[in-house]
Amino acid sequence: MAGPNLEVFKFGLYIMFPIAWMYYFGTNLENRFGVPDFWPKPEATYKIPFEKGEIHGELERLKMRRLERRAQRLEENGDREGALEARRTAKQTEAHIDAAKTVQDTKSNSGGWLSWLSGSSSSTKDKS
Repeated sequence: MAGPNLEVFKFGLYIMFPIAWMYYFGTNLENRFGVPDFWPKPEATYKIPFEKGEIHGELERLKMRRLERRAQRLEENGDREGALEARRTAKQTEAHIDAAKTVQDTKSNSGGWLSWLSGSSSSTKDKS
């Protein structure tokens, strides 16, 4: 047969091939396989609201957008009275959003949901 040198060569090849394969595909991945501008910039993505006021504002904005689409759909179908009612409701929602924004702007020292962790509330100041 071929002898022990061939067996050593085959064994080395069996061991080194997967290691070389993993090394080639495991190093420098960004330059080798990266697609430029694949992920959107943080400024172009949607910001998830976390504060209570932001969540309510977002819900009101979605409600207003839904009512405007409903009014447009009713208008296209020929239902003028339904479209007027939907637009009137959308305007009331818009006024409610503006009022909520002014209330939120007047709250200057609101720390959010976890403000009690910082210990800067008025109840902790009174105790000390």
